[in-house]
Amino acid sequence: MSFTQIARSCSRLAATLAPRRIASGALVQSQASRMMHRIAVPSVACQLSQECSGRWQTQSVRRYSAKPPLSLKLINERVLLVLKLYDKIDPSKLNVESHFINDLGLDSLDHVEVIMAMEDEFGFEIPDSDAEKLLKPADIIKYVADKEDVYE
Repeated sequence: MSFTQIARSCSRLAATLAPRRIASGALVQSQASRMMHRIAVPSVACQLSQECSGRWQTQSVRRYSAKPPLSLKLINERVLLVLKLYDKIDPSKLNVESHFINDLGLDSLDHVEVIMAMEDEFGFEIPDSDAEKLLKPADIIKYVADKEDVYE
């Protein structure tokens, strides 16, 4: 079944299973209509909207997810924030050109933890061969900018 066919089926199902009014005026939804969201693929949602005339109408809505746009300044701020929040780094000694081992006193295990924190922050994995070369915040900023195609 194609994506379009699933969306149309969802719309038809929503129209047939729309909430009904009972004598007391309360809206009643069937269990099938409450579970309708499980039928459609995640990127298509069916919304029920009531017009002034009292009829129920369905509308398919497509939702997109994207990362916020990055700039070198934003990458710089995020890298330095993650490093400042790391408990083994003295924020007063930290700057963009600080060497993790020589200037900040980190060992190899701390360096690995810093790289893992950067992976979590930016949402991609840094291979070990590349991580060995990232010994300063400036190196990390440049690496992230290259991976995310940020050039200014």
